[in-house]
Amino acid sequence: MSLAAVTGRFQPVHAQHLELFARALAEHDELVVAVTNPDSGARRQEATSAHRHTDAANPFTYYERARLLHAALAGAGLAERAVVVPFDLTRPSFWPEYVPLHAHHYVRAYSAWEKDKAAQLEAGGYAVTVLDGDPATKLEAAAIRSGFDDGSWVASVPRATVPLLRALLAAR
Repeated sequence: MSLAAVTGRFQPVHAQHLELFARALAEHDELVVAVTNPDSGARRQEATSAHRHTDAANPFTYYERARLLHAALAGAGLAERAVVVPFDLTRPSFWPEYVPLHAHHYVRAYSAWEKDKAAQLEAGGYAVTVLDGDPATKLEAAAIRSGFDDGSWVASVPRATVPLLRALLAAR
């Protein structure tokens, strides 16, 4: 069985994440969706990403993101071939305990941050495919989050996640 991996904060999971999951599964039998910043202690400031460690950029807990990811994967018919795990980028020596070293990582690079993350994964012993992303077409999670008040976020997230995301937002 060949294994793919995709890492991300998924704050929240959106349509381009699903596209990357499907791309990885088109080339591999199974997928590990590795959730970075799984807890507040796993956040660190990165020179190439000024926001990824902030509270505003991390509104959902690991548990909430795992539930959203499961809903998205099920809605896309990918759940049977995928597993969601925490993945603390600040502790590379532990990465193989969550994502086996034989997993092939897929990283869509829109900015220097994603290129840095790909280099970190390679340095950790993983094979990595970097897919160029067009910054002009990138779905910005910050823009999705800014639409939580007016409902404009609905068009950018997988349909299967909408009821759960509405419930999570209402509980805040």
